[in-house]
Amino acid sequence: MATRAMEPPKVVAPAEWAAARKELLKKEKEFSRLRDELSRQAPRITLGKSRAGLCIRWPKGKETLGDLFGGRSQLIVYHFMLGPDWKEGCPSCSFISDHIDGSVVHLAARDVRLAVVSRAPLAQIEAFKKTHGLAVPLGVVERQRLQL
Repeated sequence: MATRAMEPPKVVAPAEWAAARKELLKKEKEFSRLRDELSRQAPRITLGKSRAGLCIRWPKGKETLGDLFGGRSQLIVYHFMLGPDWKEGCPSCSFISDHIDGSVVHLAARDVRLAVVSRAPLAQIEAFKKTHGLAVPLGVVERQRLQL
């Protein structure tokens, strides 16, 4: 990939700047209208049945994706990046997990459940949590075939 030095913007007269700004504003408004239209269309897409499902394995057992809601109307699933062959978790994910516990009570008060999942085996997750003092619960994502 070729890199080049960033060129400073050209300094122009106020009238030329205003004309260029108006042109850019037209494009920004066009983009906003298109984004709004796409946002209106997205919920109208028909859902199809899938024969494959997700299951989350916790130290205390398994939960299906539906179970993850835990009786709440909304669910946030955070993917903690810790691969099966990794010695350390993602630095950003580790930082977030250090600060996520305080949000759980606020999310619950707003009818939201938080689930944190990873691809690493449970034993590796538990060892990582113990070594790093993480309190946030972590589960393992598994794909399973569902009979419809």
